[in-house]
Amino acid sequence: MNTTTTTPRVYVGTYAKYNNGSIEGAWIDLDDHDAETFRDACLELHKDEADPELMFQDFEGFPREFYGESYLDPRLWEWLEMDDDERDLLAAYTEDIPDGTLEQAQDAFLGAYDSPQEWAEEWLEQDPAFNAIPERLKWFFDFDAYAREAEHDGINFVQHEGKTYVFSR
Repeated sequence: MNTTTTTPRVYVGTYAKYNNGSIEGAWIDLDDHDAETFRDACLELHKDEADPELMFQDFEGFPREFYGESYLDPRLWEWLEMDDDERDLLAAYTEDIPDGTLEQAQDAFLGAYDSPQEWAEEWLEQDPAFNAIPERLKWFFDFDAYAREAEHDGINFVQHEGKTYVFSR
């Protein structure tokens, strides 16, 4: 799901209405709310019930991991505050570390590349030992094998939306 092109929102009904055969509710845009004002908007929407048990019947514009039929993960509100680059970084990081945070992702992030080989080439260009190799011999070097070996040494490559995100472990 491309979460950056759709306004994050939730369709909010109640279990009582649903159990009585109705899906009456409304879409609520999350960009307009924080956690507290969102809950207030939901309760206002269903003020015809004494104690509405909210039911989130659909969602769009944010990762599924933040959605549940009877809850929204509190991390959703932090995600809504992020810019698109931060959201992409966190999405890539949490593919490997599901409960990872943006701060952890930023601390571990080594860059985004077209491939692990591209990372290896750039990484080795910064290594004085590699630069001591004569240019005429460098083309013999197997950058793919170096990248594979780096995974054993604490480097993690995550494919996300056409890029290779590189993280240290």
